[in-house]
Amino acid sequence: MASASVKVFDSVLSKFPQKFSFVFAYGSKVFSQGTKLNEGDMIDFVFTVDNPLEWHKANMQTNHKHYSFIKYAGAEFIKNIQENFGAKMYFNTLVEVENKLIKYGVISTAHLIEDLLDWQTLYISGRLHKPVKVLKKIENTDIHKALQINLQSALHASLLCLPETFSEIKLFLKIAELSYSGDFRMHFGEDKQKIENIVQNQVSYFRDLYADQLKLMPQLHWNQSQCTIEQDSSSATTLHHLNLLPKTVQHNLLAIWNRDGRYRDLEDVLQSLAHDPQCSEMVEKAIRDITLWSSISQSTKGILTAGIMKSLKYSSRKVKKMIKSMK
Repeated sequence: MASASVKVFDSVLSKFPQKFSFVFAYGSKVFSQGTKLNEGDMIDFVFTVDNPLEWHKANMQTNHKHYSFIKYAGAEFIKNIQENFGAKMYFNTLVEVENKLIKYGVISTAHLIEDLLDWQTLYISGRLHKPVKVLKKIENTDIHKALQINLQSALHASLLCLPETFSEIKLFLKIAELSYSGDFRMHFGEDKQKIENIVQNQVSYFRDLYADQLKLMPQLHWNQSQCTIEQDSSSATTLHHLNLLPKTVQHNLLAIWNRDGRYRDLEDVLQSLAHDPQCSEMVEKAIRDITLWSSISQSTKGILTAGIMKSLKYSSRKVKKMIKSMK
């Protein structure tokens, strides 16, 4: 079955309130992940809106059935659930629109930018480390800048975890892995080849996504004809990457380094870490600590926002995919 077309996207989006600051589609119905698509597979969307309360009010008027039983608590309650719990996103799943089964998440513009810059949850920023189909021209310059910084951060974090010489594929696998590394669903409930499937079938998209950033990094040499990369692995370059990591990753590194009870400030910790042979392991742990919490809290919230029956149905689909991948 072919991936969804632009006409399909436009048709689906026309059924929602149009006050989007940023909207994109993702997943196997948008980009091939090497697995056979079924008629019942969902198209995944994320809607970014400036005012979640007003957007949910408008959406509940036209798409009342999309919401679980908590719709009876009103739009203010739904907005508070979205903004104050989990990864600050609200998902409606297994929704039929224009004869297509979809899932859509809603996030505020402010929280999108916050996660792109700081990796507070790595939930939406991690999704945007990978290719997505942008469905609306980005007019908000703050979103555009934050998207670019998020890609730069993914490169800095990944380069810290890679050897002096590696292939493009290794880089893209490491980037794709960042937001899955601590996700509890990767142990139960997700396709065991998910990361490999995403990258192997989207190499050209990853290359296009990161080409400009790679060309701007003087610390590495990208041999495009041989699809290999060499990087400077000196302590000075390591420190450069550490200094440009998102705020939450740096905070976690500080906590890891100071767990012996002695306090050193961030500048001292990063200086020491740049010379430490365990640097990459500590960076990976700092990132896992973010994704573990956000995946658990957002999944727990999903039971409430989707409702028990839809949650069970959605989870059973995931488990079936996981079992199939294990075979």
